[in-house]
Amino acid sequence: MAGPSWRGLLAARFSSLRHRNFRLYVAGQIVSLTGTWMQSVAQGWLMHRLTHSAFWLGLLGFTQFLPVMLLSLWAGAVIDRMDRRRLLCVTQGAFLVQAVVLATLVTTGVVQPWMVLVLAGVFGVVNAFDMPTRHSFVVEMTGRDDLGNAIALNSAVFNSARVVGPAVAGVLLATVGEGGCFWLNALSYVAVLASLARMELPKREFFRRGPSLGTGLADGVRYAWATLPLRRLLFLLCVTAGIGFQYQLLLPVYARDILGSGPKVYGLLLTAFGAGFGAWMSSMVGV
Repeated sequence: MAGPSWRGLLAARFSSLRHRNFRLYVAGQIVSLTGTWMQSVAQGWLMHRLTHSAFWLGLLGFTQFLPVMLLSLWAGAVIDRMDRRRLLCVTQGAFLVQAVVLATLVTTGVVQPWMVLVLAGVFGVVNAFDMPTRHSFVVEMTGRDDLGNAIALNSAVFNSARVVGPAVAGVLLATVGEGGCFWLNALSYVAVLASLARMELPKREFFRRGPSLGTGLADGVRYAWATLPLRRLLFLLCVTAGIGFQYQLLLPVYARDILGSGPKVYGLLLTAFGAGFGAWMSSMVGV
């Protein structure tokens, strides 16, 4: 008996791509996430160039991720009541503006460390709403039957950008500087906004009224705490994300001060991490 055709294998492996909306989403995310990683690399290098201080790099990471920690639970309760596509248009537009402001400050030569910190904080506030919106939006584009495959592909796209973005940023930092990375990142958000505009989804109210946000937030916390596998997973994520991955913030110090190298090596260090993490994640999700 003949085995399954390669077309059938591809259709089974990438079943979520049969949904037009999800194809548009993936195309936009590939471009946007690559740009985001480019900005992240350039931002760390910029801060170290301005301050020559590991403390300022740690402060930069603290400023960017503190809003995510403080606002994510509340943001999740808000997102449940909103039209996710329109909310993504708002958050991606805000990212675009933030990148343009940062690029302008660097290009004109007026950038100061405190300005980078403020804009990192703005990025963190927007990301507190954007990140859970993107994850929950997947089910609207694919339905529950293809949700597992869509999550796996979404993870593969994220980690592919984690490999490509830092490598490209390292080359650009050595040639056109931090400003070029920020301008290209700003341009990358146009791809997401264009893909969101082309999607065909039912019209919904931008914000739907319901029980108090505190009630929804409390229900979510109680469910997560009462579900043992979920509680353990969240604890593991808290430990690894809070302690294990923070060495990335100090990579500019390693590349510039310890290894005596430039931005290309810095980008390659992050690329190597992304390649290893992406390979492990792909094996776990079966992509």
